Amino acid sequence: MILVLRALGVGDLAAAVPALRGLRAGFPDRELVLAAPAWLTPLADLVGGIDRVLPTDGLAPPAWPGPPPEAAVNLHGRGPQSHRLLAAARPGRLLAFASARAGHADGPQWDDEEHEVRRWCRLLHWYDLPADPADLALLPPPAAAVPAGVTVLHPGGKIHAKRWPAERFAALARALTDRGHRVVLTGSADERDAAARVAGAAGLAPDAVLAGRTGLAELAALVAAARLVVSGDTGIAHLATGYGTASVVLFGPVSPTRWGPPPDRPRHRVLDGADRARIDRDWIGVEGVRPRPGLAAISVDEVLAAVADAERAVRVSGAVAA
Repeated sequence: MILVLRALGVGDLAAAVPALRGLRAGFPDRELVLAAPAWLTPLADLVGGIDRVLPTDGLAPPAWPGPPPEAAVNLHGRGPQSHRLLAAARPGRLLAFASARAGHADGPQWDDEEHEVRRWCRLLHWYDLPADPADLALLPPPAAAVPAGVTVLHPGGKIHAKRWPAERFAALARALTDRGHRVVLTGSADERDAAARVAGAAGLAPDAVLAGRTGLAELAALVAAARLVVSGDTGIAHLATGYGTASVVLFGPVSPTRWGPPPDRPRHRVLDGADRARIDRDWIGVEGVRPRPGLAAISVDEVLAAVADAERAVRVSGAVAA
């Protein structure tokens, strides 16, 4: 049995898909157990090859019921806490980044600036296991009663600094509706009221607010059947990449070089407010010039232009690509 730790969120699990597929290929006859939050089980099913999910709440020790695993794989972090959590299961081998603090000298060195997908593929390559960073496609979601062909706007996100201003999402929703898009708003149950305010400001009907009304499996089905997704740097953007759904992703303060979709897929467009914030800081001290917050530097018109580019790429490519 191979125990894999990735006890994080939707985007984190989606970014680990190539590494998880590599582990499945490298250990074809072993049970592959993913230690992750139980609510991520529907997404784990869409990765494929994961035999079961061991419910794990962050770095709290999971209730490990069986004999020591043959190997434990840390796809969670650099350590030391995550290394120690896996070591407590007494695995035959620990596959992880080198961590002197955890007493683990094996493994490659951590690189803070590395793209999240490539980071975990590089870890597997160190241990002579296969992993293709381009292997991001998710399995088809189960049938669900969700609208097809809609444009999904996701104003929220668990990290407030990664949220584009709500009034701009409202303006974007109005403009897209005027251009023939059927706009819906997604988010968590906690974000439902905020999504409803965006819908009200945009003149959308109440039934356009799907925030808090879709489980993870339904959200995946919604994205897979959508015309377009616009969001900040959060989990739903990774679902769009996994399903080849046209998307525009707004970044700031974290750079897309660490979490963005593959740059060679033109149906996924990135607007990098983080990069502009860095440029503006270079000009501090020049009279009349002030640094701008990253996401606030992205205008509605820029997003509309990126939407047009993404949809043009879909028309040119024809069939949906993952």
